[in-house]
Order: sequence, then structure tokens, then C-alpha cells
Amino acid sequence: MSEFVTYKRNQGYGEIFLNRPDKRNAISLAMRKSLSVCLQKARKDPIKFLLITGAGDKMFCSGGDLNELHGDLKPEEAFALLSPMKELLYQIVNFPVPTICLLNGDALGGGCEIATACDIRIAKEHTTFGFIQSSLGILPGWGGGTLLYEKVSPHFALNWLIEAKRYDAEELKEHGWLHAIVTVEEWDDRPKLLQNYISKSYKQMIMLKEQYLEKVMGDNLSARMDQEVLNAANLWDSAEHKEAVGKFLTRK
Repeated sequence: MSEFVTYKRNQGYGEIFLNRPDKRNAISLAMRKSLSVCLQKARKDPIKFLLITGAGDKMFCSGGDLNELHGDLKPEEAFALLSPMKELLYQIVNFPVPTICLLNGDALGGGCEIATACDIRIAKEHTTFGFIQSSLGILPGWGGGTLLYEKVSPHFALNWLIEAKRYDAEELKEHGWLHAIVTVEEWDDRPKLLQNYISKSYKQMIMLKEQYLEKVMGDNLSARMDQEVLNAANLWDSAEHKEAVGKFLTRK
């Protein structure tokens, strides 16, 4: 298992940790494979909930690693690279107990997709979040835009996806994307921060998640996510996307 993604069990819950802060916790192909292993391991554990968080205090996840998901890919090549991550997001959505994204820093692009796949999102204060994919000439590539429509008002989701705007935590709490905002002082007190979730029984959490999934898993969710991934892949070799990725890599 890559050291960049780890899994541990703690106080009755599981925790997946993205640990690549020098690369803004961007998801590489190796991290994707390790994340898959971690999710499989967590699924076998009798945990009350699954926590997903990241290293550092600046970025939860900046999305896919553009050194690997570069612009010089044909649509079929892009789809082959994007689809496995979509499957992992769907596993998070369909996880047997509640999933909580503890946003230690900002999230951009695919980082917002991972967060949106989780059932509950808790952010540190002074953080910002952006579905910025349309500014790169594409769409969300892991099915996260489809999930966004399930989590917030469709009117807000559409506008956010078009604008590619970075919203601060307070605005996104008003729109319902964030469930709570935590001060820097409170952030490190994990038992207190999670006490309402830790205090519930394993059976309670299983039943609550089953009820939730009955609501959100209808209307061929996986197939709709697949279509979004395909749409993103079909834009991958567009001039707009190549130019945007080229500027990013040159800036680096």
C-alpha cells in the first residue's frame, strides 16, 4: 500500500488519510490504487463510520495529478484513466455506514468530487472549495457533478459547475454543501469534533445509512455518473482543455 494513502481504525470508526501534502494531495494513479485497497479494507471492518481527510492545513485535495491526467490524451485514453476513480467515488457513496469528509484545507476539482461523494462534510474555517473543471475546458471527470445535484439545489449545482467559482466555507454551509465549520482551535480535538458520531452504535449507523441510500441511490446513479465521465473524456482533447493544462504545467 502506498504511504500516500493510509487506513486505520480508531475509536470504532475508520479513517482514510490522503498524505501527499507537497503535491496538494493530488490523486496520482498510485494513490488511486492505494485508495481502492483502503476502501476494501474499511468495508470489511465493523466501523460506525468512515472518515476521509488529508494531510496539511492548506489543501484537502486538489484533484487529479495533471502530470498523469495531462491534456495529450485521446478521449478513450482519458475515459480509461478516469473511470476507475469514478468507481471509487461510487463505492464511497454506497459505503455501508455513513462517510464523513473532514476537510482540513481547500478542495478543488476532483477534491470537491471526493468530498461530495461523502455523506457529511465538515470543514475547517477559512477554507474555500471549487468545482473548477469548466475553467479547464472539461466537466467533472469522476462523476462528482452528478453527485452534486443530489446534495444541493440543482439550481445552485448548475451555476457552480458553470461558474467554476471558489466559494468560501460560510457560503457553502448556507447552500447545504457543508454541514459544519470548525475553528482552528477546535480542529485538533478529534473526540469532541466527532462525539455525535462516535456515540452512536454500529447497528444504528448501518440502519441510518440504509435508509439514506434508499433516498439517494435511485434513478441509475452509477450510470449517470458514467455518462458524466464519458462527457468529460470527450472534451479531453479539446483546444480549451489542452491550453488550460499546458498553462498549469508551465506555471509549475
